[in-house]
Amino acid sequence: MSDLVGVVGALRRYPVKSMLGEDLDTGEITERGLSGDRVRAVVDVSTGKVASAKNPRLWRDLLTLDGVAPPGDAELSRLFGREVRLADTPPPQAELERSIPEEVLERGIEQEVGHTITYLAAAAPGTFFDFAPLHLITTSTVRRIGELSARGHMEAVRYRPNLVIDTPGDGFPENTWAGARLRLGAAELEVIVASPRCAVPTLAHGELPRDTDALRTVARHNRVEIFDMGAQPCAGVYARVLRPGEVRVGDEVRLTPAA
Repeated sequence: MSDLVGVVGALRRYPVKSMLGEDLDTGEITERGLSGDRVRAVVDVSTGKVASAKNPRLWRDLLTLDGVAPPGDAELSRLFGREVRLADTPPPQAELERSIPEEVLERGIEQEVGHTITYLAAAAPGTFFDFAPLHLITTSTVRRIGELSARGHMEAVRYRPNLVIDTPGDGFPENTWAGARLRLGAAELEVIVASPRCAVPTLAHGELPRDTDALRTVARHNRVEIFDMGAQPCAGVYARVLRPGEVRVGDEVRLTPAA
């Protein structure tokens, strides 16, 4: 039996990795994720690495750019002060740098901090996903983060989800969803794991100003054991696609718990 957990409150894709996205009323979920999501990325020509706001010292200004109609290579190169190009195919052995989020909180976004390397080899061929093709977050989680934060409010868009599931109450309900199946519209998903958060939610995002509470609050109040990484600050979940199909804002979301 499946339980009704909420409805699709927002559907969002990001055509260029780490740039601003767009809201959709209807979207096609394919085996590679939401159609049109993260199909392009900026690549640093000198290093071959994929640019990501996960390294805010170098790439935070990606979050100020329109990913639906991005500037060309020359303008992007001037903006970042290095030669870059927009790519629609990941370079061989594609990798990106993920700044250690706790160090970013402690030392600020201008400072060079430690980082880990994320390899994109696990993503579907030709895509720029770090780990999984879909990211989901509930309004319950976003509300709770807001309640615990200095401003008393938090924006879901800071966490760059593909799907915002409108759920009643507050708390972090998706923490228990790993291994469960979700049915929404014509699609069916399997939840893989809770989403460990990087520094990206804290950065200025379009017109939204910087807000360190977007990570700091999660680090204090919602740590989840992730594989061999230990307890990580988490908000939302990653999912894979079991059955492709069309999804609309307002579709019911039903959960079949893991066996």
